[in-house]
Amino acid sequence: MDEALRRSAAHVLVTDVAAPVLDEQAAHHLGRVLRLRDGAAVTVTDGAGRWRPCRYTGGDVVPDGDVVTEPAPASVSVAVAPPKGDRLDWLVQKCTEVGATEMVLVEAERSVVRWDAARAAKHLARLQRIAAEAAMQSRRVWLPAVTGPRPAAEVLAGAAVAEPGGRPVQPGDRRIAVGPEGGWSPAELAHAGELVSLGRHVLRVETAAVVAATLMVAAS
Repeated sequence: MDEALRRSAAHVLVTDVAAPVLDEQAAHHLGRVLRLRDGAAVTVTDGAGRWRPCRYTGGDVVPDGDVVTEPAPASVSVAVAPPKGDRLDWLVQKCTEVGATEMVLVEAERSVVRWDAARAAKHLARLQRIAAEAAMQSRRVWLPAVTGPRPAAEVLAGAAVAEPGGRPVQPGDRRIAVGPEGGWSPAELAHAGELVSLGRHVLRVETAAVVAATLMVAAS
């Protein structure tokens, strides 16, 4: 990671890094929550690989360096049957911090969470905000995608599926699917690619998703 990113007092999303302007939420966060002083080093990003060093001045940011463009990271996709409650929020936050590029929500036969179209749209918008906040906290310059829900048969085709007794995660693994608390059904596993192991112990859904993302990032 570039030192300017690592040492910045804040890292915020803007529409255009060539002419950065803080939106109302970002301005409030830097001025009222973080209470940055004028002259504080800040970095801005468009979430699509472009970022720039800036200085916080007069409640906004002014460029303090050239625009930097970073190549897209290797694909790291975690497909997961959503757990209940705020465990899904935690999953998205931590997978983003680890470096996942995509989180795909899956509808499985044994899913405990099921959304209609209206609720799915509402939840996805919230999860995308959580991913954006986590990306800023972890100084990412590429935002991850949060998509779904998609049928298990569609997602599992060709994916590596987390199951006890599977092989270790390898560099070629680009998507690992984590099932619901009740596990994948035999019919769903028939659509799966190879089985991969996430370790010796039984993990909760959100823990398994973070472990899967971590292992893929480490192997990429």
